[in-house]
This record gives sequence, C-alpha cells and structure tokens, in this order.
Amino acid sequence: MASVLRLPPIPGARRRLMTCLMVGFALLAPLVARAQIGSARYSSIVVDNGSGRVIEAANPDGLRYPASLTKLMTLYMAFEALRDHRVALGQLVPVSARAASMEPSKLGLVPGSYFTVNDAVMAIVTKSANDAACALGELIGGDEDRFGQMMTLRARALGMTQTTFRNASGLPDPQQVTTARDLALLAHHLIQDFPEQYHYFSEPMFYFHGRAIPNHDRMLQAYPGADGLKTGYTQAAGHNLVTSAMRGDVRLIGVVMGAASNPERDLHMATLLDEGFEQMGVPVVHRPSRFRMPSLISSAEASTLPAASLRSAAFHGRGRGRAALHARLVREAALREGGHRGAASEIKPTLALAHGRALAMGHRQVATHALAACTARPHHHGCGFSGRDKRKT
Repeated sequence: MASVLRLPPIPGARRRLMTCLMVGFALLAPLVARAQIGSARYSSIVVDNGSGRVIEAANPDGLRYPASLTKLMTLYMAFEALRDHRVALGQLVPVSARAASMEPSKLGLVPGSYFTVNDAVMAIVTKSANDAACALGELIGGDEDRFGQMMTLRARALGMTQTTFRNASGLPDPQQVTTARDLALLAHHLIQDFPEQYHYFSEPMFYFHGRAIPNHDRMLQAYPGADGLKTGYTQAAGHNLVTSAMRGDVRLIGVVMGAASNPERDLHMATLLDEGFEQMGVPVVHRPSRFRMPSLISSAEASTLPAASLRSAAFHGRGRGRAALHARLVREAALREGGHRGAASEIKPTLALAHGRALAMGHRQVATHALAACTARPHHHGCGFSGRDKRKT
C-alpha cells in the first residue's frame, strides 16, 4: 500500500495567509504570461501568400532583432547567385578563421578547410550553422561586412524598407533589425522567386562528415501542411520563427518574434495559422498531441530594442479575429494545463473588454485552473518553468 505524506494541520492565520498567496499567484500568472505574448518586444503576422492579404497582425512594423531569421536573406542571396551562375552547388567554400570562430550553433568548421555550397545551404537550413553562414557570405560578398551591405541593398529592393543587415548569421548586432512584415515579404520572395530551391527548407536531415544533423524546425513534423522556413534565437531577440504552410490551394506565411520559449513560439504559430486557414475557408486539420501550451509562468530572457530605435506600431488585425484568437489560446491553455476536456467549457473569457483586457480575464481563470491542477499533480508536464535553448540559432 502506497504511503501518503500527511502534513500537520495549519493554524487559521497561516491558512488564510497561504490562501491569499495562492490567489495572488493565480492573479499574477497571466500578467507574466502577457509579458511574453503580449509584451512590447513581441510581434507576429500571418499573410496569404497568393494575395498578400494580412490576416492577423500584432505589432508587425515594430523593429525587432532577427537572430537567425537573418539567414533567410543569406539564403536568398545564395539562391540568387546560383541562378545567375556566380556560384555552383558543387563549388568549394573556403573556411576562414573568422568563419570558424563564430559562436554556436555551428558545424565546427576548421580554418583552411573547404566544404561545398550545397553543404553550406543545408547546414544553414537544418542546423542554422553560423560558421557555414559566415563562410558562404564571404564567398559571395568577398567579406562578411560587404555581404551585409549587399543583403541590406537587396532587402530594400524587395520592399523590406525597415530592415538592416550587418552579418550573414544573425549573431547579435545592435544595428541589425527587421520587422515581422518585412520577414513575411522575404519569405514570400523566397517561395515565389526560387521554387526550385524551396525544397531545401523542408529537408528533415543533413548528413555531414558522417553526422546526421536534424532540422531545428519542429513545425515540419508537428504542423500539417508546414513545409519551411526558419527558426531563430538569441537572448536579445527571444524565440523567432517564420513558417509557411499550404492546405489545398491556400498557402499562408506566418511570422512570430519575441516568444518566451520554443514551445510557446511553435504553439502560437500553429494557433495563428489555424486561425488564418479558418478565415480563408480552409478546414482546420487536427494537430498532433505534441503541441501543448507552455507554462503560464515561464519567462523570456530577451530584451527590447533601445527606446530610441523603436517605431510606434499599431495592431492592424481585425478586432473580431483578435478576440477569436485570444479565445482559442485560452481554451487550449485550459485543455493543456487542466488535463481534461471539461476545462474548456468552464472557461468563458469576457471578450468585450478593450485593449487586451479580455485576454487577461480569460488567462486569470486559466491560471487559477492550472494552479489547482498543479497542486493536485505537481509532476504534471505543464507545471513549472519551461526550458530554454541557450544556443544562438
């Protein structure tokens, strides 16, 4: 017979104090959660690739650090060089001491060695290898600084008016900034301008010198219809993601920037895409159970841009769509944290309040429910802090 840990009875005053603390924690939890998805550094956008229509957007023109989403531009430049026969897939790329010294994520290239352009592209797509990105940028541009200038000029020509690139990898540089809207435009051009190269983004694995390197983008396996593009993370940027998904004849492009963790980022992207397909009249496909709402009290180690470099940005999405999205996030949080389907019917957030107060009201009930669930099952996977990948990917 299993033993039960019996705690001594708690005096009335202490019981009241603990009750107050628990209630206070439940009320504060949604505020911390809102500091992630609703924070000043968070932004997102969902665009119909065919028409360019913006379906959902939150701070889409706010300046953000791109992290490894920078590599989407590096790949655009590489695909352009391949198309113009300035480089070839089998061409050898020299590895400089600078390239080899890049911080992780990296292949571990050795100075003075060589690898092919094809390997460089695969390493950038799958492992988000900073050393490979730097070496490829040096091949195309002569040196990485000049390549950054070339990237910026090309970005502006594509219509990315708020984007500045300083390096090929996305490693931290205070002057390297972009917006969710600009990145959605870049993803659109990658898909439209290089259909023969787009398959790289859906490659699940890369083999290099006997090593099997899996793709960092979990959306490829977890979200029905997803076929690329790129993940990114630095401490200053938070967890970023650009995803394209196609169902029927509808292709959507989603961008999420500044999320607190990979699970939060992936789940929010999935929810945004679901909402987008629903608005486009495409039936929503059931998502695998691997998607779960991360802890409501997880925190992000990411800073905002300096105030002087921030532009004012307004929410351009439809109010009705925003309310529906918030309601869905609340329902999914209840299902994931509560552990049973009955929780969804018990959560009825007030959606009529302005300026995001509806989301706070819904999250307050979710937090209360989650706290009760974690009290009953302290080792449940939704209870506690979510881990963070410290690599700059």
